[in-house]
Amino acid sequence: MRVAMLSYHTCPLAILGGKDTGGMNVYVRELTRELGRMGITVDIYTRSQDEHAPHVSHDLGYGNRVVHVPAGPEVPLPKQQLAEYLPTFVAHILEFAEKKNFKYDLIHSHYWMSGIAARDLQAAWNVPVVHMFHTLGKMKRRIARSQEEAEGDYRIRGENEVLKLADRIVAATVAELAQLEWLYQADAERISVIPPGVDTSHFYPIPPDEAKEFIGVPVNDRMLLFVGRIEPLKGIDTLIQAIAIMRKQGVLDRYHLCMSIIGGEPHLSREARSAEMTRLQDLSSEYGLDDFVTFLGRRSQETLPYYYSAADAVIMPSHYESFGMVALEAMACGTPVVASQVGGLAFLIQDGKTGYHIPVGDAQMLSERLTTLLEDHTLRREMSRQAVNFAQEYKWENIAARIAKLYDAVLLD
Repeated sequence: MRVAMLSYHTCPLAILGGKDTGGMNVYVRELTRELGRMGITVDIYTRSQDEHAPHVSHDLGYGNRVVHVPAGPEVPLPKQQLAEYLPTFVAHILEFAEKKNFKYDLIHSHYWMSGIAARDLQAAWNVPVVHMFHTLGKMKRRIARSQEEAEGDYRIRGENEVLKLADRIVAATVAELAQLEWLYQADAERISVIPPGVDTSHFYPIPPDEAKEFIGVPVNDRMLLFVGRIEPLKGIDTLIQAIAIMRKQGVLDRYHLCMSIIGGEPHLSREARSAEMTRLQDLSSEYGLDDFVTFLGRRSQETLPYYYSAADAVIMPSHYESFGMVALEAMACGTPVVASQVGGLAFLIQDGKTGYHIPVGDAQMLSERLTTLLEDHTLRREMSRQAVNFAQEYKWENIAARIAKLYDAVLLD
């Protein structure tokens, strides 16, 4: 079987923590690698954002390709501008496939813009389309705190069109299935619930002293960790407020605690930084937390297991998460997760067993849960053990097998 995997707006090989890099990048990369192990050939098509990078890469092995397709300026662009280059993207894919004499059995598209590209490729190749949204525009619109954060009508129209053309939709959780039915009136019979996976050969518990030495944290210091994109819906302001509460209570000094935030580009000039990064850094300074909160910027996937293993807890105070792959990676490393009870996190975190749920925006409860984890070594060790066991169920080989089974079913329809 040969699959055309579409990831238009972001490359699966990109370093995580940027504006448009996160769980979807990991999903596409790791699923492709695992499908390759199973003998399924995958070509990932993504828009080229660097004219100096090779247009074809074999970094994922097993005969799989990542094809960087020129579509508009080969630089990062705002998502609002990307849709206009979709016809060019499709034309170059058709030209590349014809030149290589590739015949695809199926298209698997990711995010709504890739789904629009799949429409035209489907017409040219006469093959079925499997699609995964990863996030939903209507859900992001519901939690937006300003007009600037709200998703535009163009995205909602695009998502509705993809729902009509796709032969099968993959939802990460039953929560996403319900959202698709409720907000988009999607046909549940064409939706399969298959969660993302985790590479347990890469994400596993590292002894904390070794992990801390690797990342440069003193062995006796305690660390809390956030990993993700720096944007308002991630709720990082709630985390900073919780740390401020803990400081007032003397928790930070009592445990020689630091808070590390991975993501974004904090070291750029104030003019070049994102508005959200500037807001969060200013908020940290306002609370007098500059000595406790460190904005680390992006980190490679290779180093993340050290950060997870060094942390006493990973915090995800998000307003919306379709799944929450960071939580799964952290648990695979034996680190409890304290997360908002939203979307996929409501299903992924087992409250009181592998971590804690908190209401969205509740800095007081977040501070209490984090303090409990710092103070109760026995509880933290038990949560760590249960987290590792839970994550084993999500090994990529198990998840990829379910995706491959879905491919077979779609091809038989």
